[in-house]
Amino acid sequence: MEGLHFLQTLFILALATSLAYASDPSPLQDFCVAINDPSDAVFVNGKVCKDAKLATADDFFFSGLNIGKITSNSVGSSVTPVNVAQISGLNTLGISLARIDYAANGGLNPPHTHPRATEILVVLEGTLYVGFVTSNPDNRLIAKVLNKGDVFVFPVGLVHFQFNPRKSKAVAIAALSSQDPGVITIANAVFGSDPSINPDILSKAFKLDKSTVKSLQSKF
Repeated sequence: MEGLHFLQTLFILALATSLAYASDPSPLQDFCVAINDPSDAVFVNGKVCKDAKLATADDFFFSGLNIGKITSNSVGSSVTPVNVAQISGLNTLGISLARIDYAANGGLNPPHTHPRATEILVVLEGTLYVGFVTSNPDNRLIAKVLNKGDVFVFPVGLVHFQFNPRKSKAVAIAALSSQDPGVITIANAVFGSDPSINPDILSKAFKLDKSTVKSLQSKF
């Protein structure tokens, strides 16, 4: 009788576990509009797979992450992505990398979010002030100064940033939990959308006068 009770309990736990893990797969694109005509459809959630027999070492290889990019731009930083677009073998594996170079005296990876990935960042050179903001209603800033060898995690979907406060350059490597994590830079999305968001909306949302909003939009 005890054996039967044990089997019943095991079955219930197994059923509960399967239900707990049952969910739609995470999308690897911004949206997917349903369509009835398959001739107008596109492949989503990854890329079409190559025959495994035809795979080569180059499908799993990328070279050049040791080379820094120019940071003489408006924000003073540059990102070198290594995702499925650069390494086709990453398809379906749920991981990617990026190198970030920061200029001295204020190099910034501006506030942004990755809609499909958690990010873990390690500082290879220099010093960075990094942080993320929790979701509403708290909007709490969690931030820390990192030095060479330090590691910090940015939870999936939360707005985060990195800033170089020192007089020398900084370099970091980020690993992300998606083959295509996506990135939404907050200022670009809000003030640089195409077409532009109605200035009345942004004026009210940011508590700014309309002329200031239009000036910000013109910069993007």
